[in-house]
Amino acid sequence: MKRIRNFIQKMPLFSSVLFSLFLGFWGALFALLAGLLEGVSSPTEWLAYSLEGLLAIPLVSFLLGAFVVYPLVLTAVNLVLLFAPAKYPPLRRAAKGFEVVTLVLGSLYSVLIQALLEICWLDDWQETLYNSQVHTPIYTQAWPTVLTFLLAGLAGYLALSFIRLEKLPPLAAVLAISAMYLGTAEMIAFAVQVFSTQYLILCLFPFNCVLITAKTIRYKIWEWNRLSEAQKRTWRNPLLNALNQRLKNALCWPFAAFLLMGPLFGILVGILLLFGQQPDTWIRAFTETSDWNLSQRTAPQNVYYDEHYLCTVAAGGHPKLVKPLRMGERHGHRVVVNRQLCIANAFEQILEERTPRLHRRIRHLYDTCGFPLARKIRSRRAADAVYLLMKPLEWFFLAVLYLCDAKPENRIAVQYLPRAAVETAQKGSFAAAQSGRTSRT
Repeated sequence: MKRIRNFIQKMPLFSSVLFSLFLGFWGALFALLAGLLEGVSSPTEWLAYSLEGLLAIPLVSFLLGAFVVYPLVLTAVNLVLLFAPAKYPPLRRAAKGFEVVTLVLGSLYSVLIQALLEICWLDDWQETLYNSQVHTPIYTQAWPTVLTFLLAGLAGYLALSFIRLEKLPPLAAVLAISAMYLGTAEMIAFAVQVFSTQYLILCLFPFNCVLITAKTIRYKIWEWNRLSEAQKRTWRNPLLNALNQRLKNALCWPFAAFLLMGPLFGILVGILLLFGQQPDTWIRAFTETSDWNLSQRTAPQNVYYDEHYLCTVAAGGHPKLVKPLRMGERHGHRVVVNRQLCIANAFEQILEERTPRLHRRIRHLYDTCGFPLARKIRSRRAADAVYLLMKPLEWFFLAVLYLCDAKPENRIAVQYLPRAAVETAQKGSFAAAQSGRTSRT
């Protein structure tokens, strides 16, 4: 136990990584055992599942440890260090290392998680999205303002953490704390914006930023109050030096930094005005959105396209290329319909009517090969590529329709219409035919 404790004290960051991977291994092993106890009936199946599970344990252990356990471990460490005694230099050095790792990995993990959750950061509320996609939680035109305040907070943290207090006058330290307040306030606003059961994981990084801000301020106050008067730096300017004298007691720094937030906010907004940003852009960054807690806009309903079908996916490409005709209905969902999709569905209808046995074989082949490919199409450019690749097949389908159907364009036109609309159209055509016969007689 003593050796383990010494190892943790000497290499706290590496120890936290090993601990996370260790927990990830046990999580993977538990998942394997749970799978063996449920749903495995025969000994042969049990052996096959065991071998597959054992081979997958290293990868699953790493994924669980690195992407699930380690963020929680970092959060726990930051929370403990916030209340730990600040008088031990190794503890302060370890805290700084954990802070840097949290900021770097937290940023990377947040981007990865948001991509997996299908959050479209470049699409504002007025854009039409597809399936389960969600509009951006931050107004795209407000990104310069958002990034400016985040960079101000990061600059304040770097100045307060990596510049020795002997070289940092109290007024400069208070200004750095004010900048950290602004960046932290933006992170809190983002957490409020996305806070929900589905997106709770996105609040973990802002929560760590709050912990880092509080911990950094606490440690710096402790360090300043232990410096001698000769070590404390002052300003040569009489006005700045007078302000420094009022800030000699570091316990008043948090309150003074709060008062200084207003002037600093005004300076940053004034600079942003020169670059075309509005004074209220900081607020509009969260209100000019939809689908989120602070949103004040209502987005158009998402369009559904069945990810199992190549032509349906292709219809979701760029409008100038795929040329959408109208909205249709498929399996109870609204879908974008273009001519290629209608022709493909009309061809399948003809095939099912004339040669049902061949249709079943082709459908089975497509279900086997086409489904996995269609599910990987996640962008409009990929949908455009599928649309172009399907063009020769579209011409072949159209030729078959014109050879086998007396009114091919009528069949094409009614594809993906609601059933009620199709029945009305059929009744209308039947009534027109009957009136034509009556007039001829």
